[in-house]
Amino acid sequence: MIDRRSLIGRGALGSLALLAPSIAWAKAETDKRFVFIIQRGAADGLGTVAPVGDPAFAGARGVLAVDFDNAMKLDSMFALHPSLATVGGLYRQNQALFAHAIASPYRDRSHFDGQNVLETGGAGAYRVKDGWMNRMLGVIPSGEARAIAVASAVPMALRGPHEVSSYAPSSLPDASDDLLQRVTMLYEGDSQLHQLWSEAMNTRKLTDDLAGDNGRNASATGALAAKLLAAPDGARIAMIETGGWDTHAQQRGRLGTQLKGLDALIGALQAGLGPLWADTMVLVATEFGRTVAVNGTGGTDHGTASSAMLLGGGVKGGRVIADWPGLGMSALYEGRDLKPTMQLDAFIGGAVASHFDTDPVRTMMTLFPNTPGTPVVQGLLRA
Repeated sequence: MIDRRSLIGRGALGSLALLAPSIAWAKAETDKRFVFIIQRGAADGLGTVAPVGDPAFAGARGVLAVDFDNAMKLDSMFALHPSLATVGGLYRQNQALFAHAIASPYRDRSHFDGQNVLETGGAGAYRVKDGWMNRMLGVIPSGEARAIAVASAVPMALRGPHEVSSYAPSSLPDASDDLLQRVTMLYEGDSQLHQLWSEAMNTRKLTDDLAGDNGRNASATGALAAKLLAAPDGARIAMIETGGWDTHAQQRGRLGTQLKGLDALIGALQAGLGPLWADTMVLVATEFGRTVAVNGTGGTDHGTASSAMLLGGGVKGGRVIADWPGLGMSALYEGRDLKPTMQLDAFIGGAVASHFDTDPVRTMMTLFPNTPGTPVVQGLLRA
């Protein structure tokens, strides 16, 4: 006789597994962890780390400057958006730094092309066929590939000859909300199956944008990434996709919500890693920035330079690295954007080389093959 529990054990839980991560691990050979959080949609660096000491800031940003009236001062020039409370705490502990007026080699304003350049490490869109993170696996002392993507599919940055794992929802057609609710009700009276089903339903949501479920998705994503990275024989490299950064309209509220979600993700990642945070580096970057001026709908349009973050227990934080170009009209790139004065490629190359103690020249040549002779940004870690 087949009862409900045995039927579920043989069949339904097999389908349930399609909703859960599918992961294969190889032996770990380094205790250092590296996480890349991509901000898809062109995050506003000026609205994240604001140059409040620039005399042109308030006039140029209008209503978007209001959030920084009482914001945490990072130094005499920059202030941090109030939604980044956890990141601000890491900054005070010298475990977070920001790079500003930074950009990849890409100088047009297409999301798809800009993200391709950011992820492949090429000098132009679609010129390189694999990702810089995948190539990184051949440089760092990691043995066989042990990287994971927390995304609906393996992102371009992780594609290439080195095998990676991924967390991804099922590729089968989505079940209707009504069906999922009926299954939830069916399992409510069974403590074991109800817990399994609840966990599957929670992880199913994790690749939504940061504002999803009032920010709880962001925390859950950070906690999941930490769990995957904390395993003794688990991944050491991870990429986390975040979306929702394209703020063409009503930016003030939307950006604040996005940053609050990012802050929750980073906080959950740090908490989940515990003592492993000391050997973890987290890079946060976007494909390009946004215009200095506010548009007619209270948002900003596609720009050029933005800001990036570097966080972790070994980061030489408590500072903003910037060769600040200014926000005066004559200083803007093409009369509208923050001018890039730092290469994102060199920043990433310096972060990776210092964190994994690899040769910086070889690291740059491997990660960014179209930038020969470019020196890495140095001094990103404490001695």
